[in-house]
Amino acid sequence: MIRQPSIMTSTGRLFPLLQPHTFEFDIEEIAHALSRICRYTGHTRQFYSVAQHSVYVSGLVPDEYKLEALLHDASEAFLGDVSSPLKALLPEYKAIEAAVEKAIAKQYGLPFPLSPTVKTADLAMLVNEKRDLMPLGHDDWWPRPESMAHRGVKVQPLGPTTSKMLFLDMYHRYLEGHISNGQ
Repeated sequence: MIRQPSIMTSTGRLFPLLQPHTFEFDIEEIAHALSRICRYTGHTRQFYSVAQHSVYVSGLVPDEYKLEALLHDASEAFLGDVSSPLKALLPEYKAIEAAVEKAIAKQYGLPFPLSPTVKTADLAMLVNEKRDLMPLGHDDWWPRPESMAHRGVKVQPLGPTTSKMLFLDMYHRYLEGHISNGQ
């Protein structure tokens, strides 16, 4: 018997990396993993989770995009937060990532690929995160203009437990709104 490439989730289930469409995604597993994964491969001045980043992004978009924004990085719960420069060198990884993103979007009734509104909010958070979390200097390396920063957001990192609770709270609030809007 040939074992398919998979990972074990926080609840002990196996996630099939090459067949994500066969997996039933669990929001608790997503929140758990994202709250323990540090953005920027851990090279921030303080621990800052993907879950907290997702909550911030969801706060920057109109109501109809909030659930999509909250789950925009949900694939990282199963694949990790691979840096963009490395991801660009790994076309096979990008194909796997796209399949996982598509399976998550389908299960949660979200568009695939991401809405431009969510992409813009994600980029705005990148600028804020650079300002508030990254080592000082190297401004010429970051390709995003400061004008994209969302002026009302000051990134203040939270621990994994708080980030997970906040992520789940937002999910349940946004899910209720998503359902009541007939989506």
